[in-house]
Amino acid sequence: QVQLAESGGGLVQAGGSLRLSCTASGLTFSRCAMGWFRQAPGKEREFVAAISRTGVNTRYANSVRGRFTISRDNAKNTVYLVMNTPEPDDTAVYTCAARYYDIGLPRDYEYDYWGQGTQVTVSS
Repeated sequence: QVQLAESGGGLVQAGGSLRLSCTASGLTFSRCAMGWFRQAPGKEREFVAAISRTGVNTRYANSVRGRFTISRDNAKNTVYLVMNTPEPDDTAVYTCAARYYDIGLPRDYEYDYWGQGTQVTVSS
């Protein structure tokens, strides 16, 4: 059974920093591209960042590029999202996703496995 478990969410002040983690089990993590998505109240889920299975290639939504960094540790079956200088508009439930593929993908329907999500609230 595949499980993706996010952690690290919480309340952070605008301009601060927060690191989200997503640990996978039940799949061959090193063969999976990973993605982070988010959904704010009343809004559709949107792409945040993705990373290839080797970690060499990354891609970001325009809204977070230069502020957020995605990375992975295949030895720990974990993907990370470091949120630097978050803004109140970054407040959302952040969810990680996985797919057996080489490069990270920006569309949610391209992923097969999903976590439950972790709440991030950015105060002004």
